[in-house]
Amino acid sequence: MAVVRRYIAAVVLCLTLWHTAMAQIRVGAERTECYLPSLRGKRVAVLANHTAVVRGEHLVDMLVREGINPVGIVSPEHGFRGTADAGEKVSSGMDERTGIQIWSLYSSRGRHLTSEQCEQFDVMLIDMQDVGLRFYTYYITMLDVMADCATAGRKVIILDRPNPNGMYCDGPTLDMRYKSGVGALPIPVVHGLTMGEIAMMAIGEGWAPQCDVEVVRCEEYTHASRYTLPIAPSPNLRSQHAIYLYPSTCLFEGTVCSLGRGTEHPFECYGHPQMKNCTFSFTPRSTAGAKRPPLMDALCYGVDLRKANDEDIIAAGFSLEYVIDAYHRVGLPTEKFFTPFFEKLVGVAYIREMIANGCSASEIRARWQPSLDEYRVLRRKYLLYEE
Repeated sequence: MAVVRRYIAAVVLCLTLWHTAMAQIRVGAERTECYLPSLRGKRVAVLANHTAVVRGEHLVDMLVREGINPVGIVSPEHGFRGTADAGEKVSSGMDERTGIQIWSLYSSRGRHLTSEQCEQFDVMLIDMQDVGLRFYTYYITMLDVMADCATAGRKVIILDRPNPNGMYCDGPTLDMRYKSGVGALPIPVVHGLTMGEIAMMAIGEGWAPQCDVEVVRCEEYTHASRYTLPIAPSPNLRSQHAIYLYPSTCLFEGTVCSLGRGTEHPFECYGHPQMKNCTFSFTPRSTAGAKRPPLMDALCYGVDLRKANDEDIIAAGFSLEYVIDAYHRVGLPTEKFFTPFFEKLVGVAYIREMIANGCSASEIRARWQPSLDEYRVLRRKYLLYEE
């Protein structure tokens, strides 16, 4: 019993320390003293989604309560409420709670603000929870809006948030021949930057036009912090575990395999109806946030990653092991296993070829290591937080 009591006491202590550490991190939106004074008397547009929460209250609601004048809400992929499918068109409309107009940048109209919209505001306030991946689209929307604001001569204030994958950098640097809606900058897959830092890098390196940008930094955050997201950042990233797996399992979006969209555990498994030597199976169904998932209603055999250790996942970094495993076990020809979207995700041409030639994950990693080392040096110029 004494051993059990000591164990319980140790667990309680660890949880207490964890909660204390988390409580010390103050996201930019919570530091209202740093940005509310400069918004008073201004017409404010807000680029935000459901993750823009300030002490339990949505940023837009807080601004209205504080007497600020939000004149427009700009919404990214998944919409202002964060419920739309990946890449799904979201119409502009009106926020029912506040009556403020919503300008969707994932509508059929295009990914930029119009000059007429830019004329309606003085300041653009940005607050979205990113997850630190080159193919996660929130930072791309931010850069597009910054470019619009630069053209219109509008100030941008970024309310920074921690990067849950900000403790490392990994993967190949984007070959700009593969620039797309899931890759906008010559950075590795796991870039190790917050939204504020990536904005500063884009401007500093000339990848984005010069813009009047202010970053409201997080307090007590470092890139070594393990920051657990309080809100799922998008419909299919439902757990911290999925967020850690996401850099590697998202590559299945560029293959014939399923990564679990349409199940209770997206990004935490992978499979295909023809995958061999598997004891795990799942069947993707049409669900909220995954209306038409790949391999819908097909029985898939595959690998369950739900019990994989988080620290092991982080230590492995951007891993090709899962894709290589599936490639060999599905047994399809290269041109039928991979789709053209694979290159947009990995950002280079050589990975598909090296996998087809039987190269190991470590051999492929050696190919991207020199450019990754160069990026790590560049990254340090723009860090707002200690490593």
